[in-house]
Amino acid sequence: MEKSWNERFQIFDENYPRILEEIARAAEKSGRSAQDITLLAATKTVPLEVVNHAIEKGLACIGENRVQELLDKYDGLHKERCDIQFIGQLQTNKVKYLMGKVSCIQSVGSVKLAKEISRLCQRDNTAMDVLVEVNIGREESKGGVLPEALLECVDEIRTLPGIRVKGLMAIPPICGNISQLCAYFSAVRQSYVDIGAKKMDNVSMDCLSMGMSSDFAEAIACGATMVRVGSSLFGKREYPQR
Repeated sequence: MEKSWNERFQIFDENYPRILEEIARAAEKSGRSAQDITLLAATKTVPLEVVNHAIEKGLACIGENRVQELLDKYDGLHKERCDIQFIGQLQTNKVKYLMGKVSCIQSVGSVKLAKEISRLCQRDNTAMDVLVEVNIGREESKGGVLPEALLECVDEIRTLPGIRVKGLMAIPPICGNISQLCAYFSAVRQSYVDIGAKKMDNVSMDCLSMGMSSDFAEAIACGATMVRVGSSLFGKREYPQR
């Protein structure tokens, strides 16, 4: 049975402070403060009314996974009070719909995709922040650059007009134990540090986006500066009936 708006609002109102507290605890354990970690709310399948309620309650950053869903919500979003980013797999023919609507595309997993973003940036006389997605688990079902090709890929993407490389994003495989999960997170963190140390032009390793509802505390412990949390904020996803 579909929940009422008040029920959906209440779920967020109960979860939001708890998630912020958990982020603060994880940050403190890693020698940082809560202010060092950005909470991005993953709003896939979350109704516009609930997203706007969350923004009214102080949520400052959201991420959409699907281009069409972003377009459906966009006009009604309280955009002046919230940063909007794109975090899902992206086809080159859909990039044009994101221009002027998102501040960052986190899922740049190929030079081909980056070139299309660059082409549209030049067309529109604008720029786009991007994160380069790392396929740390070498999973065929996921996008992203393989670890051994990451440095070469970043080096090529950074030269494209209109592109600003701001960091890395990763989604590790589902793991049966925390030590394996943390090994993946730590490997991405090491790449992040190593690339930052090279001080390449047009590359600023400002954002390490990793960790979701089930593992954001572990991601923060391993160095994440942004976590992408959905169901732990908004409750179990309710997919539209077909």
